[in-house]
Formats: sequence, C-alpha cells, structure tokens
Amino acid sequence: MQAPSVGGVMLPRGNGQAVRLSRGASLTDFAEKINANPASLVGVMMNLGEMVTATQSVPDETLKMLADEMNFVLEIVSPEEEDRELLESFDIEFGEDEGGEEALVSRPPVVTVMGHVDHGKTRLLDAIRKTNVVAGEAGGITQHIGAYQVGAEVNGEDRRITFIDTPGHEAFTAMRARGAKSTDIAILVVAANDGVMPQTIEALNHAKAADVPIVVAVNKIDVEGADPVKVRGQLTEFGLVAEEYGGDTMFVDISAKQGLNIEALLEAVVLTADASLDLRANPEQDAQGIAIESHLDRGRGAVSTVLVQRGTLRIGDTVVVGDAYGRVRAMLDDKGENVEEAGPSTPVLVLGLTNVPGAGDNFLVVDEDRTARQIAEKRAARERNANFARKGVRFSLENLDEALKAGLVQELNLIIKGDASGSVEALESSLLQLDVGEEVDIRVLHRGVGAVTESDINLATGSDAIVIGFNVRAAGRAAQMADREGVDVRYYSVIYQAIEEIEAALKGMLKPEYEEVELGTAEIREIFRSSKLGNIAGVLVRSGEVKRNTKARLLRDGKVIAESLNISGLRRFKDDVTEIREGFEGGINLGNFNDIKIDDVIATYEIREKPRG
Repeated sequence: MQAPSVGGVMLPRGNGQAVRLSRGASLTDFAEKINANPASLVGVMMNLGEMVTATQSVPDETLKMLADEMNFVLEIVSPEEEDRELLESFDIEFGEDEGGEEALVSRPPVVTVMGHVDHGKTRLLDAIRKTNVVAGEAGGITQHIGAYQVGAEVNGEDRRITFIDTPGHEAFTAMRARGAKSTDIAILVVAANDGVMPQTIEALNHAKAADVPIVVAVNKIDVEGADPVKVRGQLTEFGLVAEEYGGDTMFVDISAKQGLNIEALLEAVVLTADASLDLRANPEQDAQGIAIESHLDRGRGAVSTVLVQRGTLRIGDTVVVGDAYGRVRAMLDDKGENVEEAGPSTPVLVLGLTNVPGAGDNFLVVDEDRTARQIAEKRAARERNANFARKGVRFSLENLDEALKAGLVQELNLIIKGDASGSVEALESSLLQLDVGEEVDIRVLHRGVGAVTESDINLATGSDAIVIGFNVRAAGRAAQMADREGVDVRYYSVIYQAIEEIEAALKGMLKPEYEEVELGTAEIREIFRSSKLGNIAGVLVRSGEVKRNTKARLLRDGKVIAESLNISGLRRFKDDVTEIREGFEGGINLGNFNDIKIDDVIATYEIREKPRG
C-alpha cells in the first residue's frame, strides 16, 4: 500500500507504529509525533471528507480515522495516565506514601453511607453527628457531598471515623460511585420493613466495584412490619452473608430515628476496618488527597472540602486541586472551627483557591506557587481541549443545517449552573445518560458553579441553549437579558425534577412516530353506476366500522389491488352518513377510483401518532 501524498508531498507511512496522543489533540500535535507538516495532514483530512484546521481540537474518532489512513496505531492516553505523566514531569509522585514502614502510622477509616432512597441514610448521619441535616434539604434528599469526622469508643480505646456524606437518590449515581472510590468501608443502609430495593442493589454494586468491605445497617427496626431476618436472607443472594450465618459481613440492627445501636454500628465499622484493611499513612510528607465538594462562597470565594489521604495539610501550604490552585489561607473542620493542620483521613474546608475545582479532583501540596500554577494551567488546557473535541460534530456549517432539516440529527443544548460542583456533575451525568433514542443528542455546552451570569445568557443566545439553574438564580442584569433575548432559564432545587423535565423536552424533539390502525372491513355485494359520482360499491360491513374521509385499500382474492384510497362518500339508503357499523349495509364511494368488482373487500384504516413511552 502506497504512502498518501498531498500536493505531490509524500507523507510518512506508519507501518503499524504507535502514536500516543491526549484527548482533544490537534493535527499539529499529530504532525509533531510523526515528523510531518501539519498543513499536509489538513489535506489528508480534506481527502477523507473532513474539514479540520491544523490547530483545532479533534475528536478521538477523527484522529483514529487519520491514523488508520496513514497506517499508524493511535493510542489515546487516559486522563489518569496523562495526569500521572504531567506530575512526573514535575518530579511529583501522586498516590504513594513516602518513606518506609517505620514512617506509616494508623489513620481513621473513611466511610460512605449508601442505600435506597428513604431508607434513612441522612437520618443515620444525623444521629451519628447529632446535627439536623434533613431539615435544610429540599425534598428531604441530600443535595451535596460533605465530610464529617466522629469519635467512637471501641474496646476502651477512642477511635475516629470519617464519613463521606454522599447523596442517596438514584440521580446521584455518579457522585455515589465517586464517593466509593475514596472510601475504605461502605455502610449499606437497608430498611427492615422494606427490604432490598433496586437502589440497594445499585449501591451494593458500587461498593463491590470500588472493592471496599461492607457493613450492613438494618434500619427502622422499630417500625411495624420490620423483619431484620428477611433482610439478611435477601442480601445472602447478593453475596453478603451475615457473621451469624457463617459469613464475614457484620449486620447491625439499628433505629436512626430512636438512636438505637448507633454505637454498635460505629464499633462494627472499626472492627471491620481492623480485620480487613491496613489503614496506615505517612503524616510527615506533603499532603495529598481528594476534593469531596466545592462551591463558590460569597464572602470567602472558592472553597473546597478536601479529604487528606496521606501527609499533613497546613495553613500556608501551596496546593493544586484539579485545575485550581492557591495558598491555603484558612482551614475549617466539619464543626466550622479553624484548624492549623489536617492529617490523614481528615476532611477540611480549604480557603484560598483561585477557582472552584471539581468534585473528585485530586489535590496535592507543591513547593512553589509557580509549580502549582503551571500544573493547574496544563490541567485546565487539557480539559478545555477535551471538551472542544467532545463538542465537535461531524458536520460542516453548510451541511449541519441540512442534516437538522432532514432529521439526521437533533440537539438540545444545555448550560448548567449550580451551587456546588458535585451536584452540577451529577446532574450533567444523569442528563447525558437519558435514553430517548438515537435521533436526539444532548450537549452540555457549559457547566459551572455560581449564579447564572450575563456570559451564560450570551452563550445561550448564540447557541439556542436552555439554561438550568440548580439552587442558584440569575445574577444582576442576567435575568433581564434572558427575558430580552428570549432565553429559557429554568430553576430547580431537586435534581430529579430537572431530569424529568429535560427528558420530556427531549422526547418532544423526537420526530413523531405513526402507526396504522385498522377501522373496519366491508365486502362489496353490488355495484351501482352513477354518471356524476362514478362507481358506488354496495357493501356489507363485516367488521369494525367504516368512516367517511378515512384511508382504505382494496383487496381482491386476498391481494391488495389499490392503496391509499379515500372514503369520500358514505350512504345509508338515501341519506349521507359519517359511518356505517358492523352488520349494516350501505354505499361507499372511493372518489375517482372505479376499478371495483363484486366480492372485493374494502379495508379502512387511519394513521395515528404513537405516544412516546
């Protein structure tokens, strides 16, 4: 196979050579890897029917098509691998404890509470930390990821346990899964009166995927109809066998409402951690960990709840959190009190960041502000390129409009703003997973933390987007601007309401589907000739009913003779009628169609729009 050439210039032939590129790479990036001129690759793409400039971010599929054409093997570097390589270029090892065994000390277990909606997860956390979280939540559903540390006495020894408070509704699957990844142990809450429910299984699968031990809290044992034994039997089917049945999973019967057996549950968590896990970290190294939740605070700026996983975080440290960076100005614990330092497994609210990082972003302490800025800027550029590539649609401006008109593609553009990054990401993830068929695409043009701004309205105006505000409102003149420009801004305080409305809007964009509904059949018994109307069929209606102005087909000996005929006239004796029912005789006029014979069958039908499920 000959190497491709553009304008007489021969291009390199890969012969199966691997090329590593990051998401959203450009043709210039590709050209540097294979020592070619970027302009010549633009020419190759034109030959392949793709209009791509040398510097624009290109989707992975487009790069793969180019690589295949030139006989290269394309390897897209995963975000995790890319980030590791970025940190290695600054001589930083993330996720590793420095020093030997002697440097490691015991740390508290990090616990996530999971389970079905309404089974009492928030009330359990409420009972554990003796504060009322439920009252401030819309719809009684937890909207944010927070983190809390509590004390427990086990075998006469004071122990600490860190709880990551993940939301419980199924719409927050993305956040729950991410919570499990930063978790040592999962508490699975199951209501004794309800038993195992769909989200119980979903939560169980997340915990298993994260490879974390599980402690089962059988809640609501004080409610009528409670059957803790039944819960144990049900969970046995999913591989969770209680210790009393010879298994290795601890089950604790509790009542979060009454505060029963909460201490026993905490003890079970500590004992499970001691038996199953080696929870140690080096508190002397530079701090590393994960961002649990972030938001924009009016008085404090960008703040982020971080969980220190190794090392000790101190005031004055220079940190990078995802694509945000800054010097730690202050740290607050879960009670809102100032702290000077935070060791392994300690959650703290950090002040001093340049912008709001994403939930689940890793954080690390670096030596210099300049290093932090460089890492953050490279991460931001990489994410921006990946987003540009993801937004790329394989249509030029010329044929995109034609494709929309032809129904080849339909899109609903969204801009999502919220009060916290975890909620925004969960809402985006849930919306992108909506299944409304292949005809409609959903694109999130922009998502961010904070109020809806004029910039958001400008973007929505230029791209016909709907703006979703989750627990935030339009700021300043943004609301007036939205009214003036006719931008649809929708506000929500409970995520599943947003999902239901967007799903309905998506289904409304689908092209209507139609189905044929048979109305009735009539057998021709006699034919009457009319100089004015042509042939009129004297019929006996065999089934259903025959209606005027409906469609019909003519059958002769079981074969279709004519399609799409129109019942233009119906008579009973000398009267014009609108319908003739089964068992009655009458006359049918098929308009200009006159090729009818005795014993022919007229089958009538109508086309109705199918309701979307």
